[in-house]
Formats: sequence, structure tokens, C-alpha cells
Amino acid sequence: MSQHRKIKPRCDEAPILAGHPTIQKLPLVLVLDNIRSTYNVGVAFRIADAFLLERIYLCGITAQPPHRGIHKTALGAEDAVAWTYEPDTLALLAKLHALGYMVAAVEQTAHSIPLQRYKPSRQPHGLVFGNEVSGIGQATLAACGLALKIPQYGTKHSLNVAVCIGITTWELAKQL
Repeated sequence: MSQHRKIKPRCDEAPILAGHPTIQKLPLVLVLDNIRSTYNVGVAFRIADAFLLERIYLCGITAQPPHRGIHKTALGAEDAVAWTYEPDTLALLAKLHALGYMVAAVEQTAHSIPLQRYKPSRQPHGLVFGNEVSGIGQATLAACGLALKIPQYGTKHSLNVAVCIGITTWELAKQL
């Protein structure tokens, strides 16, 4: 039996968990910027549901529910997580900053902070994840307050974006 009441996905309201009308959401939002794989988007919904994140913002070419590819990996989590499509990522980041969010790009840059060393403030956070091939664009990186990276020691120095979403969300969830 599902623990979520069945609702149609809507981008303007978060569903309420059955029996928990005032459940506290983690003050964390995901910003998916030009994610090309619908399967990765679906996994982001699963992660957001598992950690009770506030919302997912889908930007640029990122697919939106309802979509067969998203549903295949989200397994219904797309019906339980609030989401919004924002075509302009830079405008969204400005809005999040104005609302008091610490906006962090998850990207390997010369100035990225290793994830395990980051000590988040108690303010809400927005995590920005970029395209699977090209990453986060320079203008978007510049609009973020900081950049975080997951240290990697193998030969590839690259992880699937869905894996990065899971690792980063877990690390911040422990501290927020």
C-alpha cells in the first residue's frame, strides 16, 4: 500500500503525506539544468522523495512529468514531490538568492570545495546539477554562491549526475 495519496503531478503545490499534514520538508531544493536523460530526472525525483526535499526545479531542456522515461525510474515519486519548470536558470538562481537560499553548483572547478569539507549554514540550500556531457555552463556557475565537488580517486573523475545528486543530497541532509 502506498504511503502517499494519489494525486496528479502539479508544479505549484507539494502533496501531503497521508497522516502527516504538517510534515517538515528538508530546506533543500534541486535545480536540474539541461539534464538530457529522463532516467536521471526520474532518479532525482526518487531522491527528493526519499529525503523529503522542498522542490525540484527543472530548467532548460530537462524533461518534465508526466513522461514515460521519468516515471520508469521515479516509480511514482514524481507524483509526491513538488516541482516547477523554469526555462531561465539564471533568473531562477537570482530568485533563490533573493529568497535567502545558498545556491551551490555541484561541479568540478578550480575553486570547488570538497563535499566532505563543506559545513552548510542553517539557511535553505539549492543544489545545481548540470548537463551529463557539458556540465554547468559558465554563466550559471558564476551565478552560484559556491561550487562543491565529490572527491574522486579513480581514472575517470566523473560520476553519473544521478549518483552525484544522491551523494550530495545525503551529505547535506546529514547536516541541515
